[in-house]
Amino acid sequence: MMSNMRNDNSNTRAAAKQATHERIVSVAARAIRRSGYGGTGVADIMKEAGLTHGAFYAHFASREAMLAEAASLACAESAAVVADVAAQAALDQGWEALLRAYLSKAHVQHAEQACPLVALGSETARQAPEVRRVTTQHIKGMVDLIARQSPDWGQAQAHERAMVTLSTMVGSLLLARAVDDPALSDSLREAALKQLLPVDQATDHASDSGA
Repeated sequence: MMSNMRNDNSNTRAAAKQATHERIVSVAARAIRRSGYGGTGVADIMKEAGLTHGAFYAHFASREAMLAEAASLACAESAAVVADVAAQAALDQGWEALLRAYLSKAHVQHAEQACPLVALGSETARQAPEVRRVTTQHIKGMVDLIARQSPDWGQAQAHERAMVTLSTMVGSLLLARAVDDPALSDSLREAALKQLLPVDQATDHASDSGA
């Protein structure tokens, strides 16, 4: 009986610690997209998670380890949204749906939930190897995901087109978010959409649904 009680208490403590760990990572995943790697400090993350600074090392060996987990979660969330948009589209419309969602005004405006490649791409080259590894895997996954929706899927050029498409999507959104001219921001998104969509699918305005 006592052994069972000890096991139950141990399991309860482990579950509570795991839940706390996940809360910290979730807070950090939003923070890095909002403030960048450089603007994300341990003390601020722990405070936002409702914990003391001293509790940090019960969960992570280093700040870099936390950033790697935060980047992994941010990338997973972003990829899941893009995949869901494509999956919910009507037959043969996944490519258009994906592009319109990614190159939307909502995606420009909601940085905390947006693609981490846009928010963090310029900083990533200066990060620890574990952070760069997460980003590398995410880029490979996004290229594969986009390629499967491409009109060229099944042909040799599908992955090359997907790489160009991802580069255009990320760059266009980064610039659209950077400028302080709303009209220019819209034009940057819409110009990219026009170039990436077939002529008969391109329109003057991108959808306001976010990715």
